[in-house]
Amino acid sequence: MKIFNTMTRTKQEFKPINEGKVGIYVCGPTVYDYIHIGNARPMIVFDTLRRYLEYKGLEVNYVSNFTDVDDKIIQKANAENVDSKVISERFIEECKKDMAALNVREATTHPKATEEIDDMIAMVAELIAKDYAYVVNGTVYFRTRKFRDYGKLSKKNIDDLRAGNRELLVSGEDEKEDPLDFVLWKPKKEGEPFWQSPWCEGRPGWHLECSVMSKKYIGDIIDIHAGGEDLIFPHHENEIAQSEAANGTEFARYWMHNGFLKINNEKMSKSLGNFFTVREIGEKYDLQVIRFFMLSAHYRSPLNFSADLVESSKNGLERIKTAYAKLQELCANGTDGDMSAQEASFVKQLDGYVEKFEAAMDDDLNTADAISVIFELVKFANTTTTEGATKSYAKAVADKLAMLADVLGIIVEQKEDLLDDEIDALIAERQAARKEKNFARADEIRNLLLDKGIVLEDTREGVRWKRA
Repeated sequence: MKIFNTMTRTKQEFKPINEGKVGIYVCGPTVYDYIHIGNARPMIVFDTLRRYLEYKGLEVNYVSNFTDVDDKIIQKANAENVDSKVISERFIEECKKDMAALNVREATTHPKATEEIDDMIAMVAELIAKDYAYVVNGTVYFRTRKFRDYGKLSKKNIDDLRAGNRELLVSGEDEKEDPLDFVLWKPKKEGEPFWQSPWCEGRPGWHLECSVMSKKYIGDIIDIHAGGEDLIFPHHENEIAQSEAANGTEFARYWMHNGFLKINNEKMSKSLGNFFTVREIGEKYDLQVIRFFMLSAHYRSPLNFSADLVESSKNGLERIKTAYAKLQELCANGTDGDMSAQEASFVKQLDGYVEKFEAAMDDDLNTADAISVIFELVKFANTTTTEGATKSYAKAVADKLAMLADVLGIIVEQKEDLLDDEIDALIAERQAARKEKNFARADEIRNLLLDKGIVLEDTREGVRWKRA
């Protein structure tokens, strides 16, 4: 398999550090609200990477963190007059629900920043001891210029950053030795959570968290470090600097970054009114459609989210599901006995589709081409399975189709249709749960209906529903 390595800007043959095993670290969300549709892209893309590596027989240690201490979390906690842990735990659970709806599997480990503070303090102390960090009034800064390779991932020149591009500076307090130095540990402010350290009562800098959690759960060197391209600078650049300075070794072998997501060709922002959470999108579409849509483009390409494009993905996914349903029907009601000679020759052709699928995935996780192969297999299935097809042939084709779809995390089983009366009864139960402030049950019912292809829309006139 070849991977485009952001560090080298070339496709490189992927060779794990330890044969048969892969350590992947993916930067996770800051949990102060529901995850947005932009968060979903790296979750889906790198979940698919994990699935494919496991399909190839590798043991994957997949680590993705939750940043559960942050200014936005603290602001929300103060606004609700609750502890910041209440906010972070609430939205970790909501994030996990959305991930499940997107068929994103839980990580091998989902570390939380607040549970790794002791190791963060230890890494800061190590950096101070090696003269890569210094303390001013309780704040610990990293000496960026001392790390000679700074900028090697983003290809930014440190002197250019210093000279004119002040918007690229990590921060600019006067107390720093150099404006490019970034924070490793900072003192608490009034009303903020804090931890005891040798320098002050305070909390870690954001960049430090991932360096420490990846080291603890994967090791000093990561096989693949991944995330959105917006994290290349300064977050991943700073991770490299502090990790390699502290550990004295390479931080990650391969860097993978997904492209930006736009909404109707515009950058997503609340001010433009085009900011959508996964939960909101899930009220309009089955989230399997969103997963299929995300994988229909190469992960490094910019992706435009629009109603027309999502509708096209919905129709494409429906074609695959319909073909699989037809095969399943033949598995149950087809002809008993051995395959015909012609069917046996068709079965031999199935391996060609698998090889073509794997070639696409081996080429820098080209899921767009992999989906094209699945459509080719669907066409082959539709033209070679007649009413007189044997059960054994139908099963052979169905198994191949389901196997390839599963590598992409696409569920091909058709949902059993609920009767209108059953839907109305569940909606009434959901409304009652909401009145009783039993929001967990209300969400459970909404997710149950969505899983059955029923999309709810809450309006002033009441709840409307439609079949996705």
